[in-house]
Amino acid sequence: MDKFSYLGNGDIVAVEQLYNQFLADPQAVDASWQQFFGGFEFARKNYESAGEIPAQVRKEFNVINLINGYRTRGHLFTQTNPVRERRKYTPSLAIETFGLEQSDLNTVFQAGSQIGLGSAKLSEIIAHLEQTYCRSIGAEYMYIRKPEMIKWLQEKMEGSRNTPNFSLDEKKTILEKLSQAVVFENFLHTKFVGQKRFSLEGGETLIPALDTLMEHGAELGIADYVIGMAHRGRLNVLANILNKTYADIFTEFEGALTDDSLFDGDVKYHMGYSSDQLSNKGKPVHISLTPNPSHLEAVDPVVGGITRAKIDHNHGGEMKKACPILIHGDAAIAGQGIVYEILQMSQLDGYKVGGTVHIVVNNQVGFTTNYLDARSSTYCTDVAKVVLSPVFHVNGDDVEAVAYVSKLAIEFRQTFGCDVFIDLLGYRKYGHNEGDEPRFTQPLLYKAIARHPNPREIYATKLTEQGAIEAELAKEMESRFKDLLNEKLQEAKQAEKAKITSFLEGSWRGQRMAKPEDFETSPDTAVDKKTFLDIAKKTTTLPADKKFFNKIENIFKDRAAMIEKDAFDWAMGELMAYATLLNENRQVRFSGQDVERGTFSHRHAVVKVEDSEEEYVPLNNISDKQGQLDIYNSLLSEYAVLGFEYGYAMASPITLTIWEAQFGDFFNGAQIIIDQFLSCAEYKWRRMNGLVMLLPHGYEGQGPEHSSARLERFLQLCAENNLQIVNATTPAQQFHVLRRQLKRDFRKPLICFTPKKLLRYPTCVSKLSDFTSGKFQEVIDDASVKAASVKRIVFCSGKIYYDLDEQRIKTGNTDTAIVRLEQIYPFPETQLAALLAKYKHAAEFIWAQEEPENMGAWSFVHRRFKAVTLRYVGREEAASPATGYAKAHAREQQEILDTIFAPVKSPKTETAKQ
Repeated sequence: MDKFSYLGNGDIVAVEQLYNQFLADPQAVDASWQQFFGGFEFARKNYESAGEIPAQVRKEFNVINLINGYRTRGHLFTQTNPVRERRKYTPSLAIETFGLEQSDLNTVFQAGSQIGLGSAKLSEIIAHLEQTYCRSIGAEYMYIRKPEMIKWLQEKMEGSRNTPNFSLDEKKTILEKLSQAVVFENFLHTKFVGQKRFSLEGGETLIPALDTLMEHGAELGIADYVIGMAHRGRLNVLANILNKTYADIFTEFEGALTDDSLFDGDVKYHMGYSSDQLSNKGKPVHISLTPNPSHLEAVDPVVGGITRAKIDHNHGGEMKKACPILIHGDAAIAGQGIVYEILQMSQLDGYKVGGTVHIVVNNQVGFTTNYLDARSSTYCTDVAKVVLSPVFHVNGDDVEAVAYVSKLAIEFRQTFGCDVFIDLLGYRKYGHNEGDEPRFTQPLLYKAIARHPNPREIYATKLTEQGAIEAELAKEMESRFKDLLNEKLQEAKQAEKAKITSFLEGSWRGQRMAKPEDFETSPDTAVDKKTFLDIAKKTTTLPADKKFFNKIENIFKDRAAMIEKDAFDWAMGELMAYATLLNENRQVRFSGQDVERGTFSHRHAVVKVEDSEEEYVPLNNISDKQGQLDIYNSLLSEYAVLGFEYGYAMASPITLTIWEAQFGDFFNGAQIIIDQFLSCAEYKWRRMNGLVMLLPHGYEGQGPEHSSARLERFLQLCAENNLQIVNATTPAQQFHVLRRQLKRDFRKPLICFTPKKLLRYPTCVSKLSDFTSGKFQEVIDDASVKAASVKRIVFCSGKIYYDLDEQRIKTGNTDTAIVRLEQIYPFPETQLAALLAKYKHAAEFIWAQEEPENMGAWSFVHRRFKAVTLRYVGREEAASPATGYAKAHAREQQEILDTIFAPVKSPKTETAKQ
C-alpha cells in the first residue's frame, strides 16, 4: 500500500511533493511540515518491519484532510446569518467524513502543527478550526493559486483563532461609531417621517467597518480613499465617515433650494462629497464619495478611473497610496454584469489600481426578490473567484468580527495589491425604502427582523457583561449624540438654501464653469511652424538600431513623405494633436479596443520590434521635458472601460483622456455611462468632465452594425451646452478640436464622430498652414464657389461632403455651395448667420445626410436652424441604420447625390428611396 494512498487525490500530490522535498532537504519545507514529517519518519522506521503504515500514521493524514476540509468548506457551516438559519450542505465536517472516529478525539496528532498548535489532541484541533472557520466569520480562499497568499491568510486567521483582540480604547471607538450609525438612522426615522432615505438599519456595522478599515489603512500608508456605493446607507456614510455636517444633510431633508440657480440637482442619496481628515494617529487622509445615479454598480468603473488618476498624478504611481472601496448590495453584485467587467480589468496594466476593497451590505433581499431568486451561485460574492480574490463572510451582528475582517482585508490589499471581498451579512429593517411594505413578499423574514435587537444593543450588552464598559456609558453616548443632532436640525430649519460644495479645488483649480458666449468661437490652437515640423519629423522617425516589420517601416516612410509633400492625412493630423500637447508637457491617456494600432490600422501609436515584440512609442520620444502618452488596448468591454475613462477625466482635468469605440456602433454597450454620467453630471452634481469619445462613423456598405455611431442619440441628449458634438472632415480640424479640449479653461465632454473611408482618402488631407495658423472652425464655408453665383446651399456634416463635392464636379455644377457643420452642438448659430449673409442670391436650402431620416442630425438641425427653410435629402426613415447589401448601399448613396444635383428642381420635397 502506498504510504499516502488514503489521502484525497489532490492532497496525495501536494503532500507527496512536500515529503520528497523533506527527505532531500529537511530545511526545504516550513517548520510545521518539518515537525510533522519528522514524526512521520520516526513512526515509519519503527513500524517498517510490519510491512505497512500503522493506523496512527494513516490517521495523521486523515487529520490533515480534516484541516483542509475546514479551510476549504468551513465557510458553508458558519454562524454568519443574523436572522436566518443557514442552508444545509453535504458532506458535513463530521470527523467520520475524514476517516476518523469519536475515539480519536483524545488522541494527540502531529498534524496540529499545521495550524500552529504543535502536537495536539484531535478535540483541540477541531475546536481551533471551528473557532477559526465556523463562527462569525467564514473565509473562502483555498482556490487562490499563489501559495504565498494562502500561507499569509492561514497564518493571519489560524494564528488569531478568529478571536479579535481589541484594546479597551478600540472597543469604545467601535461602540461610538456603531452608536453614531444606529442613532443617526433612528433620528432621521422619527424627525423626517415618510421621507426616503434608504436606511442602513440592519447593516449599521458598515460604519465601524469603514472606520476601522480606513484607520488601519492609514497606518499602512494609504492617503486617499475613493468610495463608490449605491443609495442604501449613503447618508450615514456621508455623515459618519466623510463628516458631511449633519446640518447640511438635514437642510437637504427640508427641501431647500441650492445656492446655484444653474444646478438642477439630484436626490440627497446620490450626491458626492469629499473631505480631508486626520486619522486617530494623526495621519492625513483624503476621503471622497463619488456621486452616482440609481443604476446599481454603474459607479464601479468610475471609482476605478478616479483612483487611477489620483495614483498617476497625486501619488507618483504608487498604488499603495490610494485605495478604492466599493460598497455593493447583494442583489446588485450578483446581477449586474459590470461587476464582472471591472474584476477582469483589475490586474490589467491600463486599469489596475492596486486592489479594490469590496464590501457587500448583504440584506439577503433585492427590493422584493428573495436571495434564492436573485442568483444561481451559492454566494452573491462568487464573482470574486473569477480573479481568485479572497472572500470573508461575516455576521453583521458581531461588530468586532466585522472590524477584524476589515483590518484583515486592508492588510491583504496592501500586501498583495489584489481585490478582496467582505460579505457583511445583515438585514434590511424596512422595505426597499421607508414607505415600502416588506411583509407583502417576505412575511416570515420580517417577523424575525421585527423581534431582532440592533447591533448596537447587542454590542453594548456584550461589553457590559464582559465588564469592559459601565452600563451607563452606552446610554450617555446615545444621549450626547441625540442632543447634537437636535441642535443641527434646528440650525438646518433656519437655512434658506442648501450649500453646493465647490469641486474647483485641488486638481480642478484654475478651471471655471462655462458660459454660453464661450461657444461662439474657438480659442487659438495653432502651433508654431518650426515646432510643428520638428515634432512631425521625430514622430515619423523609427530608431535605426531596432528592426521593425517591413510594413511598419513603410508606413513611417510614407508619413515622413507627407511632410515633404505638405499633405498630412488623418492619422498624422490626429497624432500631431497628441504630440504637440505632449511637447507642451500635457498628459494624454487613451484607451479602447485595439487603439494602439487602430481598428483600421491607421494609427500605429505603438509599434513592435520584429524579433522581440519590444514596444516603441514614437510620441513618447519627442523631448526630455515632454508629457506622457499612456495608450492601452482595452479588454473587450465598452461599459466598464468608458466608465473608467470618465472617472479618470473627472479626477484629472489636465489630462486629455480619450476613449475610442472599435466601431462607433458599439458605444451603446456603455449607454448607462453616457446617459447617467457624461451628459448630465454637470447639472445633477456640478461635476465637469473633459472626456473625449472617438466614434468611427460613416456609411460605406458595411452593414447595420458597422455604419452608424447613432449621432441622433447624442443630439437628443444635448441641452444647456452639456456636450460638444463634432463631425470633422479634415485632419487639421480634428487636430484643432482635440487641442481645444485642453486650451479652454473649462471642461466639456467631446464626442467626435470620426471617419473610416477618409483615413486614407486622397483628397482628405491638410496642409502645414492648416495646423500652424487658425483654430477649429465650427462651420466650414465653400471656398470653391463664387458667392454671387450660388442659388442653392447644401448643408451637411461628415464624410458625405466628399461624395457631394465629387458629384458636383462630375456634373459641372457651379451654383451650389456645400457648407459643412463641423460642430453640430453647441449649435453654431452665430457662425451660420454670418455665412448666410454672404449668399444673397441663394433661394434653396438643403440638409443632406447619408443616415436615414429618423437618424443622423436631420431632426436636430431642422429644429434648431430656423434662419432658413430646409429641405431634407437622404435615406428614408428606417428601423435598421443601414442595409447589409453593398449594391443596395451604393444605389441609395447615388440617389442622394442625383437628387441634390438633378438638373431640374423637383416640385416637391425629394427623399432618396431605398
